[in-house]
Amino acid sequence: MPSDPRELADGLRVRGVGALRGRSLWAPGPAAVAEVEEGELAGTTCAAVEGFEERLRAVLPAVEIAEGSTWPEVIARVASELQTQAGSPPAVCRIAPAAGDDPAVLALGFDEEALGVEALREAAALVRECIRGETVRVDRVVAELREVYARSHPGPTGSVLIAEARRRGIPVRRTSGDRVVQLGLGRNLRRLDAAMTDFTSTIATDITSDKHRTKEILERIGLAVPEGEVVTSLDDAVELAEDLGYPVVLKPLDANDGRGISGRLDTEAAVRAAWTIAAAEHPKVIVERFVTGRDHRVVVVAGRVVAVAERVPAHVVGDGRRSIRALAEEENRNPKRDPHDPASPLVPLPLDDLTERFLARTGRTLDSVPDAGEHVQLRGTANISTGGTSVDRTDEIHPRNRALCEFAAAAVGLDIAGVDVLTDDVGVPFDENCAAIIEVNASPGIRMHTDPDVGTPRDVPGAILDMLYPPGSETRIPVIAITGTNGKTTTTRLIAHLFRHTGRRVGFTTTDGVYYQETLLMEGDLTGPFAANVVLSDPRVDVAVLETARGGILKSGLGFEYCDVGVVLNVSADHMGQRGIHTLEQLAEVKAVIAAAVTPGGHAVLNADDPLVLGMRAVTRGDVVLVSVRGEENPAVAEHLAAGGAAVTVEPEDGRESIILRLGSERLPVVPIADVPLTMGGAARFQLENILAATAVAHAQAIPPVKIAEALRAFVPSRAATPGRLNVLPVRGGKVVVDYAHNPAGVRGLIDFVVRMDARRRIGVLSIAGDRRDEDMREIGSIFAALDHVVLKENEAYRRGRPVGEAMRILAEGLESGGLPPARYETVLDETEAVLHALRMIGEGDVVVILAAEPAKVLAQVEGFGE
Repeated sequence: MPSDPRELADGLRVRGVGALRGRSLWAPGPAAVAEVEEGELAGTTCAAVEGFEERLRAVLPAVEIAEGSTWPEVIARVASELQTQAGSPPAVCRIAPAAGDDPAVLALGFDEEALGVEALREAAALVRECIRGETVRVDRVVAELREVYARSHPGPTGSVLIAEARRRGIPVRRTSGDRVVQLGLGRNLRRLDAAMTDFTSTIATDITSDKHRTKEILERIGLAVPEGEVVTSLDDAVELAEDLGYPVVLKPLDANDGRGISGRLDTEAAVRAAWTIAAAEHPKVIVERFVTGRDHRVVVVAGRVVAVAERVPAHVVGDGRRSIRALAEEENRNPKRDPHDPASPLVPLPLDDLTERFLARTGRTLDSVPDAGEHVQLRGTANISTGGTSVDRTDEIHPRNRALCEFAAAAVGLDIAGVDVLTDDVGVPFDENCAAIIEVNASPGIRMHTDPDVGTPRDVPGAILDMLYPPGSETRIPVIAITGTNGKTTTTRLIAHLFRHTGRRVGFTTTDGVYYQETLLMEGDLTGPFAANVVLSDPRVDVAVLETARGGILKSGLGFEYCDVGVVLNVSADHMGQRGIHTLEQLAEVKAVIAAAVTPGGHAVLNADDPLVLGMRAVTRGDVVLVSVRGEENPAVAEHLAAGGAAVTVEPEDGRESIILRLGSERLPVVPIADVPLTMGGAARFQLENILAATAVAHAQAIPPVKIAEALRAFVPSRAATPGRLNVLPVRGGKVVVDYAHNPAGVRGLIDFVVRMDARRRIGVLSIAGDRRDEDMREIGSIFAALDHVVLKENEAYRRGRPVGEAMRILAEGLESGGLPPARYETVLDETEAVLHALRMIGEGDVVVILAAEPAKVLAQVEGFGE
């Protein structure tokens, strides 16, 4: 190993840093993931670099370094600590050690995607700095990460609403940095932006963004408001202040969080000084008579007052010894005022120019020393966002005042309103103590009510969520996730058809694209989290049916945390040697993510005839429904039924093979196999797994057997219903079968079907993508050797790095090993030419089976040839 620390450090890198959204192989929730390349440090522990542990502890003492810690483990702990110091909750980490040529994989759970991803990168950089013995820039990194977290994390109101939604089990979906939060799924979707909802009227928000217009509306219905007008120049402001009579207050026409509001002004000079600040927020400024009284915020949700708080302006209380600055600095060390913690209910007391100006009105500065017990106000307004505190007054508000605040919210049309009232005592009717409503606010902050400085916390988030989802309302839609090596797309389409047959609106994803009902919304291989989000965010959708491929699970996660039904069809060799998957057991672990994602009370539909799939019973929290073409001949099925479990099997019924629903000892015939068009009269045996799984899903979602049978009989395979999946087209007195099978198990089922077909000759057109293993290619070739003649082809776009002709050579080796002599196969390099060549060979009673890399293109070519 090199002795130069710089060389050692340069080899330690995190590569491919990305985000896994939703459950994944690595974590039960969202996580940042990266490969860790260790270079010359591979196989060593952190003790291999002299002084490293001491240097790391010096800058990050909270990071625990156990004896024998590996470099990926150290990076994970540093990344987790950086997230914590940035304000995020503690994170879950998982590391898959390096194996063979595959580097270690590090997954870091996150609260915010942008923070998790950046924390991983910065952690690796800090570890390298410690290896080199350089100055470690922890403080700067943490400050930058805090900015990342602040930009991406919801504000205080959004945070408490999200927390309450999750506590209630309402699905929460959001994009890092986006203020808008999606609650619920599909047709039960609702959206929040802080305390603004998709129920909030845009007209109402327009009204309340104009403070003067709001006052005019309230005044017209008899509510007391301060007298005042809008001006656009300083001279007009001075003149109006004199007409109204001092004291007055200046307010920007439209501003939030108390910005630009002057507080009490008693002289022309004060008005002139306040003008610049107010006009900087908005070119139009309200000059109104100053109203005395304590500042109260009344929150109205769905026409009902749910919380009242007195807002106390930012202040300190003197002790006769320390300056105002020192008193404020001490208060700012209060954990409740931590600016880096989104959960903090208060913000730091302001020590800025505005505070200096406010203090100057009473002849003070920040360095003045107030008397013991003296209350020194730092701001003229009582906003929580400028350091104010709150005292809960909900139980004290007079019933008449409650009704008037509800009236004010209704008058402007807000579903959630913050009504600001100046009154000496909220328990006295407004008209008896000269109270006035000074503002009505859309999207009011609610942290002052959920975490008051004094008094009882109020469940404002609960009231908002009750408005969006009245008790008993649904928040989810059924989410059906399907995975497996073969049959995913057909099963997905069949399940979607079953639900449509019962009148439900279905959104589904496949390798062909994203669909709403039978309409293709976007085309492409869309089986990952992006496509899942498209469906789950569609407010028209009653049921989501999501094909979920292993590539998406490994690369990006599921895109959802839970599903109601998880289907695992089978596990067989496919894409082996890619993304660290070298064995069937590893592939099964990937696909088991679907079984693990089943929510308690949901169902895991598992193929009992596949031992790897059957083993997934151990990881699911749902009720297991087994499917089996062997029925009770499979001991696992017999045992499951004896214990009262459910299964869907193939069994004789009135002399015909039939789909049977088994519920413990109960036996419910569904439909004869030959009556299901997808089986091609019973010849397409490989479709049985798909049909059994779809039937199990329908049962799990309470679709009666008679409806299941109707739907199965009505699902006819075609280019429209199952594009590229067992499409059979008549050509010149023969038949052409086009299929997308691309692994040994899928090809074996396809050729089994072709061999069962009545035919004079059986001709194959064979190719395979270049990223398959040589042994998989040879096996596929040997399966095709059951045909009478084979045309080998290549698709240039799917060569995947192999030289021209190499894939065809390996397939030919497989053909010969399966017993097909060279005289009965030939090579035509171009896929289009190869298909055309095979079509020209068709005679009466012949069958041509084409493995299509691009099914839509090949189907169009076949249909055009047949015309």
